[in-house]
Amino acid sequence: MLLSLPNILTLSRIVVIPLLLAAFYLPGTASSWVPLILFIAAGITDFFDGYLARRNGQTSNLGRFLDPVADKILVSAVLLFLVGIDRIADWSLIPAVIILCREIMVSGLREFLAELRVGLPVSKLAKWKTASQILAICFLLGGPAVQVYFDAVLIGDVLLWIAGILTVWTGYDYLTLGLKHMIEIDESNG
Repeated sequence: MLLSLPNILTLSRIVVIPLLLAAFYLPGTASSWVPLILFIAAGITDFFDGYLARRNGQTSNLGRFLDPVADKILVSAVLLFLVGIDRIADWSLIPAVIILCREIMVSGLREFLAELRVGLPVSKLAKWKTASQILAICFLLGGPAVQVYFDAVLIGDVLLWIAGILTVWTGYDYLTLGLKHMIEIDESNG
């Protein structure tokens, strides 16, 4: 199952990270366009890995593990790099840090709840959070290349704040649900 097409697509999101980050050092506007194109391509693989796994009956525990990990590593690496090159700066660091912290918290919560055989389903609001986060990153990646036409970095900052607000909201929802299960277990054991 490791070399099934869905798992290869998932792994490609991890493999593309060094290429995406190295592309920031290309000359001229290529330093914006190439990382943006690679990020979009990675996003497309995120759709197709799950779709193909379900359609072809190739779902696996490895795929269920790798998919969210690949997503989180890709988003985290790009956010950190955008901070490193000052494309995310000043007040916009706040939602970026919130997003990173929430990803770590939710990952830990899912791991804990998995031991209890309790799932943590993705909410509709969390999907909106992800969409605004991805769009923010796209605008921030491509920003300098289109700056003469419109302020893509400003749009990216606004979307990053929207994602940050939704991140707090969904993180609170997930934490509340997780704490409910933890309290129930403590009460039944104690």
